[in-house]
Amino acid sequence: MATVGSGKYTYEVIEDWARLPEGMTFGTVSAVATDSQDRVYAFQRAEPPVVIFDREGNFVGSWGEGRFENPHGIYIADDIVYLTDREGSIAQKCTLDGTPLLTIGTPGVYSDTGCEVAGEVCPRSAGPFNYLTELVPSPSGDLYVSDGYRNARVHRFSAAGELISSWGEPGKGGPNQFHLPHSLIVGQDGRIYLCDRENSRVQVFSPEGEYITMWTDMQRPLDISQDSEGIFYTSERPEDGKPPQISVLDGEGNVLERFPGRSAHGSWVDAHGDLYLALTAEKSIDKYVRVG
Repeated sequence: MATVGSGKYTYEVIEDWARLPEGMTFGTVSAVATDSQDRVYAFQRAEPPVVIFDREGNFVGSWGEGRFENPHGIYIADDIVYLTDREGSIAQKCTLDGTPLLTIGTPGVYSDTGCEVAGEVCPRSAGPFNYLTELVPSPSGDLYVSDGYRNARVHRFSAAGELISSWGEPGKGGPNQFHLPHSLIVGQDGRIYLCDRENSRVQVFSPEGEYITMWTDMQRPLDISQDSEGIFYTSERPEDGKPPQISVLDGEGNVLERFPGRSAHGSWVDAHGDLYLALTAEKSIDKYVRVG
């Protein structure tokens, strides 16, 4: 079994960790998250879109058939599941068994950003949504959405799904300019940490959207998560021929460890410090078991 990292952040790599029942195959695995029982929820671009595994990688269930056009982001907090459907143009809050609790957005309705090609710098920012990417909760109950492939915004909603504010503009320059905001989390300090993917940086904001700082020692961050000790993990996919990588960062964005991985579109750290990678090209899930 291969080992990566060093010291406290040493991991044994288990490739193709999750096992589906006979006759089932993975589609593109877009994102992954765990619940309080250490079950692993993968969001894939196939039917069923949500597939669930125990800690050993055994299949234990699935849900969501017929509900999502293009699964993108998944996040779990307090055993509530937060999902985004990119082309479907909705953000959804669900129970662990898939019962919808809240839906934000209108299927197939996109805001007017003037963008025709997903992933390009859009001509202008607009309201919710135009190919959104991730939905996450905050301790206050507010919800934050990165909006993403044909927009350049972060949106803040109330717990009831009412829009409070939005921020961000298209660009390749300074603070508050985004090129494909791809993922975000609300950190333990209440700040918003946004993967500004095509600008190869994480931008940090207050809960009200005020710019604080940015981290630039990374290569196209696709996803970000945080462990119980306040350490951040980013999955990154460079475009210059270098292999994909995982970065382990302290609360100031300093790199504590960095190691190669496979083509992770989404990533997650669980309560044990183990990492999960949602793989697009390989259509699989890798697990990194922390041994340091």
